[in-house]
Amino acid sequence: MPEACICDQNQNDSQEQEAQVCQPVGEYPPKAYPPDHPCCDQKLRNAGDVIKGPQVGDACPPMGPLGPWATGRVDWGPLAGLTGTRPVVDRYSITRYSNDEWRNHNAALVNETAAKHQSANRVDHESRRAAECTASRADKAQLDSTERLQRRAQDVHCWKTELERAAVAAGEEINLLDGQRQRLRTALGVLRLPAAIAGECLELRTARLEPDLVRDRVEEELVKEVALASEVGELMQCTLKRFEEQLAANKAAKQRAECDWSDKKEAYEIETTNVGLRNNSPDILFHPGATRFGGSQSSPESWERHTRESLELLEAENKRSKELRGTLDALLTNVSRDLRAQADLVDAALACRIAETTEALRFFESDLLQTLSHLAQTQKLILDLKTAVRAQDMPLKVAQTRLHNRLERPSVENCRDEPQYGLVDEVKCISAGVAGLLGQLKQAEDLLQTLLKNRADLERAILVKRKTLVIDGERCRELRSHFPSSVALSGY
Repeated sequence: MPEACICDQNQNDSQEQEAQVCQPVGEYPPKAYPPDHPCCDQKLRNAGDVIKGPQVGDACPPMGPLGPWATGRVDWGPLAGLTGTRPVVDRYSITRYSNDEWRNHNAALVNETAAKHQSANRVDHESRRAAECTASRADKAQLDSTERLQRRAQDVHCWKTELERAAVAAGEEINLLDGQRQRLRTALGVLRLPAAIAGECLELRTARLEPDLVRDRVEEELVKEVALASEVGELMQCTLKRFEEQLAANKAAKQRAECDWSDKKEAYEIETTNVGLRNNSPDILFHPGATRFGGSQSSPESWERHTRESLELLEAENKRSKELRGTLDALLTNVSRDLRAQADLVDAALACRIAETTEALRFFESDLLQTLSHLAQTQKLILDLKTAVRAQDMPLKVAQTRLHNRLERPSVENCRDEPQYGLVDEVKCISAGVAGLLGQLKQAEDLLQTLLKNRADLERAILVKRKTLVIDGERCRELRSHFPSSVALSGY
């Protein structure tokens, strides 16, 4: 194919000499525009540039570095940053910015680097000063804290010694009373056993899972048993007059003093350990949450008041115990019949509840088997529907490929003939069928989720019932087997 050249004539302005560019028309057809072409707009070139089309008889000069679409001007006005005012860059042009812009860019980068260096020096100086001040304040704060911890350890040790002395005196007084109440103590131990068994059964039944955590007849009878045992205990306390109350008061006061002494002993050890901690200690660690104030922390005033109250209470109880020592007013009330009758009611209610729970468990297990069967069928249906949807991919591809190929028919041959409408109808038919299958697939997936939820609910219900049977049928029955007999409850 012969090559044609389009040469640019010299412009009228003698100050700007443009080099002619010889472009092969066959090689670069997109750039061979005449002057009156719409793409040759005035806004795409600099003011004063003139682009002329090829003239008859023009010779083709040697190819220059710049063509008619890149004027080669590298200096322009303040509007150079706006779109359309820069010179056009073609494949032969390497100019984009002016020398002034290049120098301004370099100067801005150097100034920015210098500013960053100054900022880095200032930050380094301030950081080192802050580190020195922080270390000094930390050392002073640690020294003050050590002195305060030493004073606190001394206070704790003094109160600990006082509590230890008072607890030893209270123990001696309790031993003297214990020798006179040995027989009554045995009877009281037997009478406490029904209350302990009923309370333990109630505690065990609180471990039932939520659907079975109901106030049934078993729980009502157990509550009645606990109340009855409590009334029996109160009656015995009244019968024993103030003797048992005094003994319980002595033990409570001694226990409170011992607990306080134990807490102070542990606190003293902790404070001693804290006093010995230093920066080079091997067992120091980070504890981010240690600065929080606990909701149960006491104030120094309440701490000292609590210790004084423990000591005063212990001394007062010891004084009253000495007055009551040697007095024994033992009167055992025959309550074995009432306790044994209440125990029989609890056992009957427990057996009835176990039977009901077993029956419910049987129904749930049967429903679970049916649910699993439907679940397997639904999963197979989903796989079949997905296979059917995928099977329509190839016919749809064939129809769409045929339509695509027919669109490439040249000129008047690309007509809407009967095969064209038939292929379109085929695509619509296949798409409608796939949409219907996807709808069925969505329904099957929804059904699968429903069955899965039903299975989880049934499994949860079975777990609840089995948990209840373990608590009522095994643990509670085992515990109830240790209920004291009528002879034991009578105190003989």
